[in-house]
Amino acid sequence: LASKMSILGLKKKQPKTFKVKVITMDAEMEFSCEVKWKGKDLFDLVCRTVGLRETWFFGLRYTVKDTYAWLKTEKRVLDQEVPKDSPITFHFLAKFFPEKVEEELVQEITQHLFFLQVKKQILDEEIFCSPEASVLLASYAVQAKYGDYEPNFHKPGFLAQDELLPKRVLMQYQMTADMWEEKITAWYAEHRGIARDEAEMDYLKIAQDLDMYGVSYFAITQNKRDTDLLLGVDAQGLHIYSPNSKLNPNKSFPWSGIRNISYSEKEFTIKPLDKKKDVFKFYSSQLRVNKLILQLCIGNHDLFMRRRKVDSIEVQQMKSQAKEEKARKKVERQILAREKQMREEAERAKEEMERRLFQLQDEARLANEALLRSEETADLLAEKAQIAEEEAKLLAHKAAEAEQERQRIEATALKTKEEKRLMEQKMREAEQLAVKLVEQSERRSKEADHLKQDLTEAKDAERRAKQKLLEITKTSYPYTPHHRDLALGSGSMRIDFKDSDMKRLSMEIERERLEYVEKSKHLQDQLKELKSEIESLKLEEQQQQAGVYSLRNEARGYPPEPPYMPHSNVRTTLHAP
Repeated sequence: LASKMSILGLKKKQPKTFKVKVITMDAEMEFSCEVKWKGKDLFDLVCRTVGLRETWFFGLRYTVKDTYAWLKTEKRVLDQEVPKDSPITFHFLAKFFPEKVEEELVQEITQHLFFLQVKKQILDEEIFCSPEASVLLASYAVQAKYGDYEPNFHKPGFLAQDELLPKRVLMQYQMTADMWEEKITAWYAEHRGIARDEAEMDYLKIAQDLDMYGVSYFAITQNKRDTDLLLGVDAQGLHIYSPNSKLNPNKSFPWSGIRNISYSEKEFTIKPLDKKKDVFKFYSSQLRVNKLILQLCIGNHDLFMRRRKVDSIEVQQMKSQAKEEKARKKVERQILAREKQMREEAERAKEEMERRLFQLQDEARLANEALLRSEETADLLAEKAQIAEEEAKLLAHKAAEAEQERQRIEATALKTKEEKRLMEQKMREAEQLAVKLVEQSERRSKEADHLKQDLTEAKDAERRAKQKLLEITKTSYPYTPHHRDLALGSGSMRIDFKDSDMKRLSMEIERERLEYVEKSKHLQDQLKELKSEIESLKLEEQQQQAGVYSLRNEARGYPPEPPYMPHSNVRTTLHAP
């Protein structure tokens, strides 16, 4: 009894719920599940939470040992080989892939989840993609994330943090990240006007043509030769590949040509619909993998047959709703595009108006500044005009004074010219007089010389006469003292008389010479005075002319120039007596 009670106590203490973490391609969710829940209960909860109605493409995948498995919907969650962790981690992923994404994927959320999963498989190199296709797919991914390309907003380097290309492609070419970004941006710029769901659908339409798209690969061996092969399961059928090539299958079995697939423990058997064809058998080493292969084959075959039937009411409703939703969104996008265009035009008009306003403000400011400058210039010009008027008056006054001075100087110059002419005439007369005096002096000098010569001759004649008289006296008369005295006396008287005449004559000549010398000296003094007066008159005349010239220049506003000093042309010649 006690043991029974303890067992009942343990049963009561067992938890009624368990924690589950579900990871989708863009979110993580945690749920508290009841212990009795089946896989379908948890799957439906996740689909309702995500808002997904196309549930047949998806499943909850979990990791078990060295492989993975899909949660079965008909069994309880805790009865399956799920991890014992808390919370139990599941990945909500696409389990089956459509043949034509554009026709089969109806909901936008379905398209988005497929887009994210296929994009991750390409980047993780689970799906092989050529470099050209990788760049094109990356451009659609950028369009889906960032919208239309705006050069002013999407500056170089805006894709630096995004993973857009497989590492194999990046390592295949010697190109920098900036060069790859430039190539992607060139395609991205051409996708203008494509909405996010359209860009994701275009991405999927390109990706579905890749050889490894939607294919699940498993390692197998062939029955007889124990040859290593690869089995590929996808929406179109089963494919057999060589181990080193996942792109081109060696043999394919489309779903339409398969009559039956069965397995017994590790052996798989594919029976063609055409009985003439051989049955294909292969082996898989793990029972868990064999169950997974069979599960994928059944699910893909069911979807293959479902596509070839009329859509169910639910699918038709979903497609109708999706069509209406797309139409509504298209209209909304058109309205949004028009509003965006109108807003851009309004913003451009606003910017233009602001630019025009700033331009007008600048023009007004410049006009005000120009007005202020013009007012200042007008005041300055008025002040300058007043100064110019005063200067004009002053110059007119100076011009009048200069004119008066000029007239006075001209009168003085005329007077000076007249005086100069008189002085020159006087000087010429003085020169003529001086010449006459010189001539008279020379004539008188010659006369004096003649007189001196006559006097000398007279003295010689007198001496000779005296000598002859003495001789006559000595011969004619005897010598007596009385007669000698008488004779001497008469001779003396005559001699004295002759001497006095000579002396008087000499004195007169000397007196006349002195008078002439005195007159010559006086005349020379007069000539010097005349010369100095003439020079002073010339100097005054030059100064007056310079004054008139400077006054005229001042009246005209020219700078004064130094007066020209010509050399005197008057030459005075004085002859020494």
